[in-house]
Amino acid sequence: MQDKGGLRELRKLLVPGGLPELGPGPRDGVMPFDRLNETLDELLGQAGLPAGSRDLVRGLMLLWHDHLDEAHLIVQCIENTDGSFIHGILHRREPDYGNAAYWFRRVRDHAAFAKLAARVEELSNADGGRALKSKLIADGQWDPLAFITLCEHSAGKPANDPQVNLARKIQGLESEVLLEYFINS
Repeated sequence: MQDKGGLRELRKLLVPGGLPELGPGPRDGVMPFDRLNETLDELLGQAGLPAGSRDLVRGLMLLWHDHLDEAHLIVQCIENTDGSFIHGILHRREPDYGNAAYWFRRVRDHAAFAKLAARVEELSNADGGRALKSKLIADGQWDPLAFITLCEHSAGKPANDPQVNLARKIQGLESEVLLEYFINS
């Protein structure tokens, strides 16, 4: 990796707009598509990531900033478990839960699931979500299909509902863990 500063700046792009909605958005505070793309061009060039990782990071960042159609154009062309992971998140947010489940079944057991399970366990213990933790983390393993079900059951609930808030935090952790994985792979 050439520029660790570029990697730090990439992580900062997960902050604008706050946590993504469980649905498609858009929400206030996200970067407009053109500005985000210019920023990504610069930061990805500095980061020295391989081309495949740059596409994954770009797709993930576009998704974070509620540019679902643009993210979809990228991730549908990435035919590996990493692309399927982002593809699954995208369809979960549309919401198209059946299609999200299809993509997560293609992921099977992703290398980032263990770290995601650990981070969700920490969050659940701190946020009083122990009952949810037992559904989302079975035998220490992250269950993306159970998270799809949680998101589906959260749809239509008010934004201030504790389950919705916890699901949005988990979705944020998912993006953080994936970004770290893509940067370090």
